[in-house]
Amino acid sequence: MTKSGLIEAITARMSHLPARDIEVVINTIFDTMTAALAAGDRIEIRGFGSFSVRHRRARTGRNPKTGAAIDVPPKRVPFFTVGHELKERVNSGAQKAAAAPSTERTA
Repeated sequence: MTKSGLIEAITARMSHLPARDIEVVINTIFDTMTAALAAGDRIEIRGFGSFSVRHRRARTGRNPKTGAAIDVPPKRVPFFTVGHELKERVNSGAQKAAAAPSTERTA
C-alpha cells in the first residue's frame, strides 16, 4: 500500500472528512515519526510494532565492480520490530489464503 492508497482507504471509511484534511493528518503523523527517529527516540504502536534506530559500526566494504576496498563510515539506520498482534493477524491471513480452494481455471 502506498501513502496515497492509505489516504484513499481512510477517506472511504471517513466519508465526512475531506481527503485534503486526511492527507494533512497522515503527513503530520509521518513527519512526527521521522523527527522522533532522527532524534534517536523509539516509537511503539501497540499491536502493530515498534520503530527504533540501530547503530552500525564502521567497516571495510568492497566495490562490487572493481573489488577495491572502501571504508564505510558508521551510521544509524531505522529498524522495525513487528508486534505480536500484527504477526498473528498476518499469519492467520496467510493460513486462510492457503486453505481456500483456488478459483482459477486452467485451460
